Amino acid sequence: MNKKRSILEKYSFKNDYSEGAHPAILQKLIETNLIQTKGYGEDEFCNEARELIQKHLKKEADIHFVSGGTQANLIVISAILKPFESVIAAESGHIAVHETGAIEATGHKVNTIATDDGKISPTQITKVLQTHTDEHMVKPKMVYISNSTEVGSVYTKKELQEIYTFCQENKLILFVDGARLGSALTSSKCDLTLEDMANLCDVFYIGGTKNGALIGEAIVFNNLSLSDNFRFHIKQKGGMLAKGRLIGIQFSELFRNDLFFELGRNANNMAKLLAENITNKGYQFLTEPSSNQIFPVFPNEIIEKLQQHFEFYIWQKTDEKNSAIRLVSSWATTKESVTNFINQL
Repeated sequence: MNKKRSILEKYSFKNDYSEGAHPAILQKLIETNLIQTKGYGEDEFCNEARELIQKHLKKEADIHFVSGGTQANLIVISAILKPFESVIAAESGHIAVHETGAIEATGHKVNTIATDDGKISPTQITKVLQTHTDEHMVKPKMVYISNSTEVGSVYTKKELQEIYTFCQENKLILFVDGARLGSALTSSKCDLTLEDMANLCDVFYIGGTKNGALIGEAIVFNNLSLSDNFRFHIKQKGGMLAKGRLIGIQFSELFRNDLFFELGRNANNMAKLLAENITNKGYQFLTEPSSNQIFPVFPNEIIEKLQQHFEFYIWQKTDEKNSAIRLVSSWATTKESVTNFINQL
């Protein structure tokens, strides 16, 4: 068996967390292994990671580390919202579909918006506000978006500015899920930077799990009034690691020499290479390829052939004879793997 492959024996395009972590991170974990530190995210490695991230933000922010995206979402949302307040999200949004009702379990309703490309607009948010007008209904207070979205699309700076301006005018909190922010910020379709993220939302997080880290997300509060007592919320929700250094070390390495962006760029480049070759063979896409998740539409018999050699999700049927599949490239995806896939078409 090829040692670079997993025990699955088939190469996986299922997700961007099939591999472990970038070698630089593993090396740093080994080098620092016997250094004693404080616990619970108050160690020198977490502090260094915060400083490195803030250099990109170019402003003061309150930064906290947790282990995963669902955990980040449920802690942030439940910490900020009052019991009767709700959060607005795309129908395809992670908190609405893939978190086992985690947000509802904290007592907050998710108001969903139907969308074809995974993105939402002020016009769509307005419609939700217009149908929630008094104390007999939940009160929408937060807007949740993902960048990149669950279907691979990305928000532009103009789109994010419009949403944030709308939120400010309507006293709504804007929370950006950045599980795949590394892919979004290095996409050719996205003109946002981390500095923009610091100024165009109230809170967001930087995903490490899906961009070369073993585990870890960095929650960034731009609106400092929202982060009062946030460590209490992290602890109460089971998110405070005694060995917080584990995440601090990883984010220090990701941001020390811009490794975070390099890894996101590789994921995007491999997805772009896949998309270009699939297009050249005459196939269409469910959504426009923009990041490291692409959704080509293939005849069902082609999909069956591909499944003999590769792991991926069948996303949805497009008609009786064709279906869209999801292909996800990662920080570790190689040109060889892409070529092998294309050769099977």
